[in-house]
Amino acid sequence: MEEVAREAGITKVTLYAYFRSKENLYMAITFNALTKLAVKCDDCVIKNADKPGIESVVSIMEGFMDFCQENYLYSEVMLDYFSLIRSVADDEKKLTDAMKESNYFQKVQGLHNYPFKITAREIQRGIADKSISDKIEPMVATLYGWTAAVGFVKVSAASGNNTTPLFNVKMSDLRRTNLQIQRTLLESL
Repeated sequence: MEEVAREAGITKVTLYAYFRSKENLYMAITFNALTKLAVKCDDCVIKNADKPGIESVVSIMEGFMDFCQENYLYSEVMLDYFSLIRSVADDEKKLTDAMKESNYFQKVQGLHNYPFKITAREIQRGIADKSISDKIEPMVATLYGWTAAVGFVKVSAASGNNTTPLFNVKMSDLRRTNLQIQRTLLESL
């Protein structure tokens, strides 16, 4: 917290006045990340409202990958948060008292499923307008799409500033292929 206060040009006391704990500060950053991602998802849906549902779903996945590449630290805190939630589901003791008391933790919990819900809703819209196969279960397809997008984000993060991170594959080619595969699966399953 001393380093954060110093970087912000404020005293540690002032920092603690805004954020009662390190956990609350971390959850505030996570909440900001998820809020920005939710806005990005909403923008994708609005932009594609007059197009078939599949266009909206692919746009959401593309928007997520772009968001994470443009906001590396936000992608990290979101992925850390989801890891925390999974581990807490197995062992409630892993959640510190400071985290339980964090007002931002409560806000994050209210928001963390939003990208998944909006994606599933747009898949249902695509099924209704026949741009997406009716053999697909919307939440399974949603989780698959987000898993593939998170995989892309992790490879992207691991590559840093390299334009050819792994096996001389450009991130732009991996991104395009990821979106093509998602589109093909949604149309054909």
